[in-house]
This record gives sequence, C-alpha cells and structure tokens, in this order.
Amino acid sequence: MSTQELEQVELKEQVVRQRELILHNDDFNTFEHVITCLMSICDHHEVQAEQCAYIVHHNGKCSVKAGSLEKLEPMYMALKLQQLKAEIK
Repeated sequence: MSTQELEQVELKEQVVRQRELILHNDDFNTFEHVITCLMSICDHHEVQAEQCAYIVHHNGKCSVKAGSLEKLEPMYMALKLQQLKAEIK
C-alpha cells in the first residue's frame, strides 16, 4: 500500500465513531434471562455475562459492547425483543 492509501485508511478509521451498547436495570427480568441474552446476542462468555448482569443490578447500567452503530444496532434490537432495556450511546 502506498502512503496515501494508508493515510486514507487511517482517516476512515478515525471517522468511524465508537459507540457503546448500554444495558439498563429493570424490575422484571431474571439474572438467568439477562445472562442468556448477553451470551447469545452479544457473544459474551458466561463469566463476562454474569459480571455485566451484576454490574447492571448494582449500578443501574453497564456498557456491554462497543463498536460502530452498524455493529451494535442489530444487538440492540435483539435485546429489545427480549424485553431488556438498552440504548446505544
């Protein structure tokens, strides 16, 4: 790759804004449901999903995934379909 091509690739990477998928606490979903959803939807390992579930429970919210809007939006929609409270920031 030429220097100009490398500079263009670096510029495109800088333009892609990193976002976060935030999971919020609620009063009706069980830990098991939240953990299962994080594992299947966000591709978390079991321990990671458990830790996120406890953070959500104690702090009210937790960033469960980071990436581009295109990457996070399908996960957001899937979490919402499972009756979980989520947002992308």
